[in-house]
Order: sequence, then C-alpha cells, then structure tokens
Amino acid sequence: MASLGSSRILFTLFLAISLLHLNSAARTLSETSSDQLLKFQYHKGPLLNGKISINLIWYGKFKPSQRAIISDLITSLSSSSTSKPPKSPSVSTWWKSTEKYYSSTNKKLGISLGTQILDENYSLGKSLTTNQIVKLASKGPHSNAINVVLTAADVAVEGFCSSRCGTHGSSNGARVNGKRYKFAYIWVGNSETQCPGQCAWPFHQPIYGPQSPPLVAPNNDVGLDGMVINVASLLVGTATNPFGNGYFQGPKEAPLEAASACAGVYGKGAYPGSAGNLLVDPTTGASFNANGINGRKYLLPALMDPKTQACSTLV
Repeated sequence: MASLGSSRILFTLFLAISLLHLNSAARTLSETSSDQLLKFQYHKGPLLNGKISINLIWYGKFKPSQRAIISDLITSLSSSSTSKPPKSPSVSTWWKSTEKYYSSTNKKLGISLGTQILDENYSLGKSLTTNQIVKLASKGPHSNAINVVLTAADVAVEGFCSSRCGTHGSSNGARVNGKRYKFAYIWVGNSETQCPGQCAWPFHQPIYGPQSPPLVAPNNDVGLDGMVINVASLLVGTATNPFGNGYFQGPKEAPLEAASACAGVYGKGAYPGSAGNLLVDPTTGASFNANGINGRKYLLPALMDPKTQACSTLV
C-alpha cells in the first residue's frame, strides 16, 4: 500500500511539474506574440515601386482653389518636380524619408501627379458605399497608379466619421494588353461640415480628449487642410503596405501603418491634445511643418522610423 501511495504522489508531482512547464511555455508564447504585435515591422510583402502616377478623382463640388491645394501637395512630394526647390523643411524631404523602408531592397519608388477626373454631378449620389468608392477609383488608370478618390463636404460615405476619415486598399483592374493589373486606391472625405473635430484636428476643436484651441489652417481651409493630413498619411501607408503584408504594427485586420502609428504627432514635444512644436507663419498665424511648391505650407504627420521604432518629425 505504501508503494502504491508513493506512486500516486510521484505521479501527482510529475503532473504538477508538467503543467507548470506547459503554463510557463504558454505564457512565454503569449508574451512573444504580444511583443510581435507591439513592434512596427515588415511582414515580407511587396511594396509599391517603380514610377507611379497619383491620379485624383474629385467627387462632388470642389472649388479650383481647393483642388490646387491637393494637386500642389502631390507635385511637392517629388524633389525633381520643380527647378526652384521650396524652403526647408520641405514636403519632398518628408516623402524622402520613406526610402528607409526600401533600404533592404534594390527597388525604388518614384511618384508624380497624374490625371485628374472631375465628377461634379454626383454620378453615384450623395451617399456612397465602400464598393462605390472602389468603382469611382477604377475610373483612373489601372497600371502603375494610385487612384485617390476625394469626396466633397456634402457626400456621406460608409464609415465616414464613425470609424474612419479615409482608407486605402487595392482592386483588380481591367485587362490591359491581356494582363490584369492590381491598382491601389485611396479615399479621403472633406470633413468640414460632418466631423471636423475628428478628421480635421488640429485645425478644429477635438470632439474628445484635451480641449486645446484649434490651430490656424495653413491654406485657410479647415476641410482641405484636414484632407491634406489624411491624404499624406494614406499615401505613405499605400506605398509601404499596399496589399496588407508590408510594414505595419498590430493585427493585420486593424494595422497601424507608417503614419497612423504616429497619430496626433506633427512636431517634437507632441502629446495628447497638442500637435507639437510647429512653425508659425508670421503673417497669417497659421501652423505648419512643411513647405511646398507655389509658396504652399502644409501640416504633415510624423512617420514611424522602421529602424529606430520612433516617430520622426520634420520640426
């Protein structure tokens, strides 16, 4: 009987030790998975490369002066786009920082302003679904392109304001010379009348969080200057994570990309409710951190540095 009792004790002890090891291993695996999710990293997928045209699809009513704000931004991204480079810090310097993402490859990305398509008569109505956004994006060229759909202030879009200010994705285009191309697209809405406190901060009082005074918009248009921030953020996200397996942090279903991983950071010293230490135009009092062509001034988001794992700002 003593021998049987000793066997049971040994078995129980062995079982307890085994469970302890299993729990320890599970805990280590869980911690490793958590660390991986928290790290901004490359997931081995393709990045956009080669010569890419950025095509703008304007949906709804936009003034020519409003369209110029965005088209000048796109042209300003390329340092070779003008013989007279803008003052430092510049939009092209901001975009050039994306080269860090390509340092481990032999490929490069060159971008330029492509075609602009106007749909001022609301061909699909004033309430759009995600599928309709893709349909509008497909109006642009499908080869070597990023097609950017920009919706006017009076256009409601599925998920707009409630969960997003814009988005990017990819879709299969039409066949060109027998080959079907996969084109990248972006959508950004003008939030001026629908949700400026969410999608045009820091140029409007925020809906939630610390209530600091709004900054003066550099192009004197809260809606369009808010769109600039979102277009710039999504362009970098499209280049570095075009198909969902490039650079990002967190779960694939809700990734934090190059700019969204630094949300709310525009200058050094930024903290919740404060965009950071920015440049101020002495004439207009507008806040900005980048100079563009034609004397433009813009506020652009900080970008995650893939090497230092820290948000990098222009100022």
